[in-house]
Amino acid sequence: MTSHVLSQLRSLEAESIHIIREVVAEMERPVLLFSGGKDSIVMLHLAAKAFAPARIPFPIMHVDTGLNFQTVLDCRDRWVDRLGIQLVVASVQDAIDRGLVSEEPNGSRNRIQTPVLLEAMEKNGFDAAFGGGRRDEEKARAKERVFSFRDDFGQWDPKNQRPEIWSLYNGRVHQGESIRVFPLSNWTELDIWSYIAAENIDLPDLYLAQEREVVDRGGMLFAVNEFTPLKEGETSEVRSVRYRTVGDANLTAAVASDAATLHEIVEETAAVRITERGATRGDDKVSEAAMEDRKREGYF
Repeated sequence: MTSHVLSQLRSLEAESIHIIREVVAEMERPVLLFSGGKDSIVMLHLAAKAFAPARIPFPIMHVDTGLNFQTVLDCRDRWVDRLGIQLVVASVQDAIDRGLVSEEPNGSRNRIQTPVLLEAMEKNGFDAAFGGGRRDEEKARAKERVFSFRDDFGQWDPKNQRPEIWSLYNGRVHQGESIRVFPLSNWTELDIWSYIAAENIDLPDLYLAQEREVVDRGGMLFAVNEFTPLKEGETSEVRSVRYRTVGDANLTAAVASDAATLHEIVEETAAVRITERGATRGDDKVSEAAMEDRKREGYF
């Protein structure tokens, strides 16, 4: 007898595709926020499946901080060319030059991404933005609904969220309001890597282990590059490392690893006991509530 039971991965895939189609059916002008990291690439892959053989019926938007790994930008452009989709770039450097935002003393551009994102959402009339957040990543993200309501200032109130019983989503918004949508909410990091391996999805090579020059700062291994040069008194070393998450090059750390293939990454991920953000993101160590504070301000 033929089995009709979906595997875990195919069940997650079907749920995410349903959410993406639901947003296109309910909202007037959605956009997919694309960082070039593994989660946003999986979202883009799912969106392509959701509407195949037609093109994806919405643009993607990259909030470009100006501190990106070049390999991430190269991968972004490959996907744009391959799928023939519109790319909207919201530049943080341009916003600094115009005086909309100012550089943070610690060199992080995470917090000042938010006004740039909100300005681009309003300018382009986007009323829904897909984000790649997963509930297993971090405490604030675990609180988010799949359809996460934002007021007319782009702000999120974690104590005022809409119920989603029986996976029924409410996308009704008033003029100026919007929603963030998280089709990967129920995925784990292991699910993401298992799916990437199963579908052989194109990613930046940062995710694969290579010998790289790194410097140890507080137990975190930062690659030595134009954004993270050696400081006085520091010494670097060459180690086999890879990235579990991709953010700004000056704040994202690598992890020691020999996993040089997708299947080796799946095996490695199955054995870890700390989330990728906890292990590698210096910006999340500002305070216990750093992510929630940014999300309240409108960060995706």
